[in-house]
Amino acid sequence: MSQKWIEQNKPWIDSTWEKLDKKLSAVAVKSREKIPYTTKDGVHDNMIETRPEWWTNGFWGGMMWLMYLGSGKEEYKKTAQNAEKLMDAAFKNFKVLHHDVGFMWHIMSGASYRITGDTESYNRNLYAAAMLASRYNIDGQYIRAWNVEGSEGWSIIDSMMNIPLLYWASEEIGDDRFKRIAMKHADMAIRDHIRPDGSVNHIVEHDTETDAVIKIHGGQGYDETSCWTRGLAWALYGAVLSYIHTGKKDYLDAAVKTASYFVVNCAATDYLTVVDFKAPPEPVYYDSTAGVIAACGLLEIAKYVSEAEAGVFAGAAVSILKATDREFCNYSDSEDSIVQMGTERYPVNETIPGVHIPIIYGDFFFVEAMLKLKGNGFLIW
Repeated sequence: MSQKWIEQNKPWIDSTWEKLDKKLSAVAVKSREKIPYTTKDGVHDNMIETRPEWWTNGFWGGMMWLMYLGSGKEEYKKTAQNAEKLMDAAFKNFKVLHHDVGFMWHIMSGASYRITGDTESYNRNLYAAAMLASRYNIDGQYIRAWNVEGSEGWSIIDSMMNIPLLYWASEEIGDDRFKRIAMKHADMAIRDHIRPDGSVNHIVEHDTETDAVIKIHGGQGYDETSCWTRGLAWALYGAVLSYIHTGKKDYLDAAVKTASYFVVNCAATDYLTVVDFKAPPEPVYYDSTAGVIAACGLLEIAKYVSEAEAGVFAGAAVSILKATDREFCNYSDSEDSIVQMGTERYPVNETIPGVHIPIIYGDFFFVEAMLKLKGNGFLIW
């Protein structure tokens, strides 16, 4: 990314990071014995007590490592290391673990190993990589998403963000088996999940014995023809990560294609990301998490494209982050979370929960993006 974007926005970057550090340095101690997902009455919940296998449980520890890298404060390191130990409970039930083990361990244990050299973290991350690789369908050449009956042939766009765990494993053990699986899955995603216009399918159902597509499922978007924005963010960031790890230009092209679609549509809503870009215009449902995920990907894409394209993507990332900071962030002591207005899925009816709530990965990706803007080159993926 051009230094121009950092220099032009340095006062805002520095002041925003200062607010993050001031708040999170206190929350890191307050929530040290927790694995948060959201908040209730401003207080972090604790998934380790209810669902230690929940797919978001690595974001808290991962965010603590990012804050440690950006500040050098030992309290963040202590909380990150404790979160990793708490997460050992998830290894006790193999049946409930699925394609999201990259989210659960790579950004936490993987980061720990790369930052400290901790051998226990190394082992945890390799166990997770082996689990993810074991989900690969050899005939269909995709990583199966979930374990529930009837989902045997399902792949989802989210897995693009989990396969960096496999790239890491191949690099660490000097064996390209894991990398080959990751690339085969990425190739499938470009073919079957990314549409010609740059929007994405969330869930694709395959014939389990071939690579044929049987059906497209709407998943967490409005319907099967719409474009769930967080899924699109997973696609653009995941694609550029595959490019970074492999150098295969098809992945950068896919990242640019999906990013272009994201930027155009996000600009139309003043850089405050809605839940689905192809949903009806009313009522308006936001998903702040999609915006900050995309911002991280856009900042990475900007490093590998022409200067003109870099300006578009980096500029959009900064616009998203500024809008998020202005409209969706809470820096008060009365609320443990920071980024508000996250939404788990498009609420097709009034009974669907998880609409306009703080979600831990919103905080994680906002911190990650701000660390990038501070000039820190550590890629946690």
